Amino acid sequence: MSTIRITKQFNFETGHALYGYDGKCKNVHGHSYKLSVTVIGKPITDTSNVKYGMVIDFSDLKKIVKEEIVDVFDHATVFNKNTPHIELAAELQTRGHHVILVEYQPTSENMVIDFAAKIRSRLPENIQLFSLRLQETETSYAEWYASDNS
Repeated sequence: MSTIRITKQFNFETGHALYGYDGKCKNVHGHSYKLSVTVIGKPITDTSNVKYGMVIDFSDLKKIVKEEIVDVFDHATVFNKNTPHIELAAELQTRGHHVILVEYQPTSENMVIDFAAKIRSRLPENIQLFSLRLQETETSYAEWYASDNS
């Protein structure tokens, strides 16, 4: 049986600020992120299985990514918890805003690494995460490939 890659795409809105950065992105701002999640595996060959012919049901992949990424990061503001933005984060939280504090500088590069770990931990053992593409703007994105990170 052939090995197949399938991809599901997701959209979410997230704000962030890059502490210590020397450009405009040091200011709190947001992006309309597009996340493409590609997994790899062999289609199910058991004709009695309701998911016969599928590598993974797109709805199962959607559930994982929504629970781990989209529902968490959508309309949130992400700050590195080890920066002075922590004071701003606390103020926003007291005013009812959804704030996420992470261990890393919230660049697309670091976010895609974080997302890969979260998604990989939830995939069935016969399905592997092949790649992620996190598009921050129309012309800028970060990619993660399993083959680069084994």
